[in-house]
Amino acid sequence: MARIRSLLKCIPKSVWLGLLTLFLVTVVFPATAQSDCRGGFSRQSLIAKDNLSTKPALLCNGKVIALNQQSNANSSLLEQGRMLFVNGRFAEAVTVWQQAVKELQRENDRTQLALTLNYLANAYQELGQWQQAKDAIDQSLTLLKFSSQPNILAQALNTQGNILFATGQTEAALSSWQQAEKAYFQTGDETGVIGSKINQAQALQALGLYRRAKLNLEELNTKLQGLPDNALKAMGLRSLGVALQVVGDLTRSQEVLNQSLTISQKLNSNSETSATLLSLANTLRALQKSQEALMNYQKAAEIATNYQAKLEAQLNELSLLVETKKLESAQKLIPEIELQIKKLPPIRESIYAQVNFANTLIKMGHNPQAIAQLLATAIENSRQLQDLRAESFALGKLGNLYQQTQQWQEAQNLTKQALTIAQQLNASDIVARLQSQLGEILTQRGDVNGAISAYTEAVNILKFLRTDLVAINPDIQFSFQESVEPIYRQLVSLLLKSNPDQNKLKQAREVIESLQIAELDNFFREACLDAKPQQIDRLDPQAAVIYPIILPDRLEVILSLPGKPLRQYTTNLSQTEIEKTLSQLLESLNPFFSSEERLRVSQQVYDWLIRPAEAELAANQVKTLVFVQDGLLRNLPMSALYDGKSYLLEKYNIAVAPGLSLVAPRSLTQKKIKVLTGGLTESRQGFAALPGVAIEVNKIAKEVPSKVFLNQEFTEKNLQSEIAKTAFPVVHLATHGQFSSNPEETFILTWNEKVKVKEFENLLRFREQGNATPIELLVLSACQTAAGDKRAALGLAGVAVRSGARSTLATLWSVKDESTAELMTEFYQLLLQGVSKSEALRTAQLKLFKQHQYSHPFYWAPFIIVGNWL
Repeated sequence: MARIRSLLKCIPKSVWLGLLTLFLVTVVFPATAQSDCRGGFSRQSLIAKDNLSTKPALLCNGKVIALNQQSNANSSLLEQGRMLFVNGRFAEAVTVWQQAVKELQRENDRTQLALTLNYLANAYQELGQWQQAKDAIDQSLTLLKFSSQPNILAQALNTQGNILFATGQTEAALSSWQQAEKAYFQTGDETGVIGSKINQAQALQALGLYRRAKLNLEELNTKLQGLPDNALKAMGLRSLGVALQVVGDLTRSQEVLNQSLTISQKLNSNSETSATLLSLANTLRALQKSQEALMNYQKAAEIATNYQAKLEAQLNELSLLVETKKLESAQKLIPEIELQIKKLPPIRESIYAQVNFANTLIKMGHNPQAIAQLLATAIENSRQLQDLRAESFALGKLGNLYQQTQQWQEAQNLTKQALTIAQQLNASDIVARLQSQLGEILTQRGDVNGAISAYTEAVNILKFLRTDLVAINPDIQFSFQESVEPIYRQLVSLLLKSNPDQNKLKQAREVIESLQIAELDNFFREACLDAKPQQIDRLDPQAAVIYPIILPDRLEVILSLPGKPLRQYTTNLSQTEIEKTLSQLLESLNPFFSSEERLRVSQQVYDWLIRPAEAELAANQVKTLVFVQDGLLRNLPMSALYDGKSYLLEKYNIAVAPGLSLVAPRSLTQKKIKVLTGGLTESRQGFAALPGVAIEVNKIAKEVPSKVFLNQEFTEKNLQSEIAKTAFPVVHLATHGQFSSNPEETFILTWNEKVKVKEFENLLRFREQGNATPIELLVLSACQTAAGDKRAALGLAGVAVRSGARSTLATLWSVKDESTAELMTEFYQLLLQGVSKSEALRTAQLKLFKQHQYSHPFYWAPFIIVGNWL
């Protein structure tokens, strides 16, 4: 430690100005090596930007688009500034272009002045100087109002959209990009049109207009398919593949990127092939196909046409090797990367490369002295470039290195200074991580109140950044579980320590609710949930809400009773011990396991979650328990908890909610019950036959007015058509399905396809387009959670919220057709009598429980109500 301290003391004090515990795991390069003359796609933001790296004259799509080719000082200044810009020397580019602006103003050359101001706005944007960027582009567009140069107008509108989007003015950005598309179209600039389309899709997604965003990308794909197999098509498909990756359509992303790869290989374009292999590897990585991803990273590096592209692929490969614990292969790759790093000029991309390399080396436990030297070089480069954002990355990781070596005072000083820089840049994403890091340091130093303040600010920013976080390009390997989720948990941990008062308990409950929403946002890669705070006494005066949260060193539970102060109780066991017990309970629910062992483990979990609250629940005459579950608890049926004499089911109605803020305060009335039923009895797509489904749907049809689609008639098209024609308060799907932490593997089975969770919106929310009454209850009677997936029940919560239904009745695992049919028949009979959904389910479960052949929890416990229980 003394050696690292002595090395770091050699770095000038003026460098102690930044921090970010990086969201990045892999290096990010702007797309400057593409063959297009307009709209190279930045991997970091997925926003198409005008490529300033081209020469003054460039043949693009068969026409010359460029500056006026006059050999004068102004043209020379523009070219000089452009060369500085492409080399990441943004501050110097600003100085040169400011000089060019003055000269052009004197000459009254309005067209060239507008173009130069556009370039200047781009440079200001890179420096994080947003007001200057806005002023420059506004001046440019004013000059172009009566211009006959649609190519320059298109560039300026594109730049304006970038600035507006980056500063949170998404609707205005969308409008600018739509106008840019029209201008690019007028000039015949297909590349510009493609870039504008992708930008619009990102804006639409940020605005929550997911259908329009998807339609935009589909239209773009249709357009690209109509082009001949040329460089433009290869580049456009690659950009589309990356866009599809961002919106979470990973399977489609892989298909499109493979098509782009085939074309670029046919054209013998090594640069485009290498870039596509890299994007494809990132998609495969997101699909958890690690071996295929590694192979593509290696191929991308092998055929890269410049050392920057090669380094980017190698850094991605290194981080994945470390992530998959292939440390021997990672060690062999380090010398190659070190060689490439030394070749880098002092530009922003080299700083990011050095910082990301350092980040991975820290994870490997590499020599801290060598890492410090690497970061010192990055810091000096960023200062030479006057690039504050790059400096914050480099300084931040150096501050993190101090934190790793437990030099708390130095780490705290660095973090506070870095926070000032990030705030000056209005870089909220950086500020969130800075506050989190400050919270970690202050916790270690025993300053609990200071740590709570820092974490609270971090969580508030993360909530504000919901849309931006989920839309972060997977090329930068943003990790929710590594980078964001711990911030929420650490704040809850601090708030609940040492006899918290009501204010801290309320804040902790709000943070738990926010974490539930953040997890679902991350699951969908869309900020698609409209959260509205609810109070339990307004929803149901006879319900209690139980918030368990698993922390690294303990299990905390917050109990919320109508009209009563919040209460907290704690189990001091490690996360590993708690999760081991929860896994044992889940396994023991298989009928082949010992009943004695099952009851023992079930009672243990009951003692954690319910026993401390027994007296209060009884005193307040609570009838319904609503669990806002966390982690592995989501995979467990709370009804099967055992107190030593009876199951929880025998005492209470039970429901699950992904947070009260996502529960709609409405109940299903007897008059409204009308069911749209779909099911499969035959074997389809490799799934076993479900002969009992015919009995189930026929029994339901006898009890309730129903429309039934069975087997060949059970298609997505038929369901949509029927939902569009008639309001069905209840939709009952008796078919195979799976819930998984991966949305690509969360689906229900129809006759001819798997309907994935992201398509539920199209399937079941079809009537909402006409503002019709939404579905009150969705029943999924033959689904199961994915085996071996600890976070599988996230998929169930995802289905529940994505469907638009106010309540979902689903199964955590598949059970016998006969018992399911019996339970469902009883459930609907009770609904017709005006009984609440949770009470109807409990009564139906108890009826099974009292039958000897179905008394084991395996048969009745997997049925759960998610959402509104009334």
